[in-house]
Amino acid sequence: MEKTLYIIRHGETDLNKKGIVQGRGVDTDINETGIKQADAFYKTYRNVPFDKIYTSTLKRTHQTVAKFIKDGIPWLQYPGLDEMAWGVFEGQEATEDVKAAYLNMMSGWSKGDLHLKFERGESPLEVKERQMKVLEKLIEKNEDRTILICMHGRALRLFLCLLTDTPLYEMEKFPHTNTVLYKIHYDGNKFHIMDSNNTDHLNSIHNLGE
Repeated sequence: MEKTLYIIRHGETDLNKKGIVQGRGVDTDINETGIKQADAFYKTYRNVPFDKIYTSTLKRTHQTVAKFIKDGIPWLQYPGLDEMAWGVFEGQEATEDVKAAYLNMMSGWSKGDLHLKFERGESPLEVKERQMKVLEKLIEKNEDRTILICMHGRALRLFLCLLTDTPLYEMEKFPHTNTVLYKIHYDGNKFHIMDSNNTDHLNSIHNLGE
């Protein structure tokens, strides 16, 4: 059964703005800019006939698609869509030491060391394992033809790798910003990216000087 997925990242939070690591263990609200981003996305895509909404369990994703939920579209929360757990670095300011540790971890992942993780955090392989449960839902034969998914930056990169059979060590090839859109077509066998890194809906905000 063919399906179309609209996958977006949540709107901006104050921690995003400050460059502070959030992760799975930090349940933050979207800020004023994030609300404007969410509104802009809603105005652009409100006429898409979504059959279902999937979000993570974290409220910044719920808040980003709140107007779609208010419209009565059935909504499901999946822990598999939660952001990667960054462990001891969650909620920490981006000091030089934190940045160095982060870049070192990214380097390891890009070399294929996908088991690496911060203390009390998750590895890319562990995130993929929980995302597999969401993938199983997506490929079920049901009446859900058009699905809106709201999730998180690093998790989004890993999920796109999973959907498109891209090696996880190539996750950086999928750029993202707040409320960025990736549109994916499922032909009943494979997933294909129809539109990537789309932020056209944010032009109205930028035109207002935001």
